[in-house]
Amino acid sequence: MYADPQIVDVDHSGKPRHFVFVLLNNFTMISFSAALESLRIANRTAGKSLYTWTIVSEDGEDTVCSSGCAFRVEHSLGETDRDDTIMVCGGIGVKIATTKRLLNWLRREARRGATIAGLCTAGYTIAKAGLLDGKRATIHWENHDSFLEEFEDVTLTKSVFVVDGNRITTAGGTASLDLMIKLIADDHGEDLANAVADILIYSSIRTDQDTQRLSIPTRIGVRHPKLSSVIKMMEENIEEPISPATLASDVGMSTRQLERLFRRYLSRSPKRYYMELRLQKARNLLMQTDMTVINVALACGFASPSHFSKCYRSHYDTTPYRERGSHASRA
Repeated sequence: MYADPQIVDVDHSGKPRHFVFVLLNNFTMISFSAALESLRIANRTAGKSLYTWTIVSEDGEDTVCSSGCAFRVEHSLGETDRDDTIMVCGGIGVKIATTKRLLNWLRREARRGATIAGLCTAGYTIAKAGLLDGKRATIHWENHDSFLEEFEDVTLTKSVFVVDGNRITTAGGTASLDLMIKLIADDHGEDLANAVADILIYSSIRTDQDTQRLSIPTRIGVRHPKLSSVIKMMEENIEEPISPATLASDVGMSTRQLERLFRRYLSRSPKRYYMELRLQKARNLLMQTDMTVINVALACGFASPSHFSKCYRSHYDTTPYRERGSHASRA
């Protein structure tokens, strides 16, 4: 049994704010449920209906999330009220789920002045509709490289969420919680927002200034400032790789010292580590974009397709062409 919450006094007697959740096929459950539960708990904590919601899909049929659970929706895409907030919930295979009908509907609702959000990978859907041109946005880090290649008119950040006017995007996962706590605070004050966070046992609320990935020292499990600086330079210079000598010089080391540093903490040479970063980005681009293999190679710092294919096969035990083919057949 849950105890009744301590009611937070909220001065609100107007119309509840309405959210329309659009579930795309293979959407990520945690992004959707985190957003929806925040609204439910806000109502419960305030002791009044501050928020209402409708759950829809493109065709009105039940939608299956990425973990295989089916969700019953209320109806198909339809006309919304101008004050509604549309939350498009994406996940795996967002390109396939982004249909022409969905894009046309989003554009129509945008023309009517609706606030439109993309949760998790649905930032892609919003951008594909042309609704993020000239705006700041974010998307899950796995989709970051492919998004950058496809949407040059969008200023992509690595923030956990971004609110730019009436366009909202989140990075996925628990970023929905951070976003909803901000929206609740904007609507009804910090006291209610903090109470919602407490009920959710969410003690590390992030803002749009926080980035979605762990810091480099945390990711690699090593707290060495010079090593972190070199890896950061590598990650920011994939298309035009920097030589080990230049990397070492930039952090005040010799090439031999840099080599020993990488061997000691990462059990590989700087050259090998850099190559793995480039190949990882190449694999993301092969699986998430329609870029030619040649263009993928160039985007990841390889001067020739043959050298790219050789390195890729050595690391992944398959060629770039076969990788793309097998991914397409699975999709």
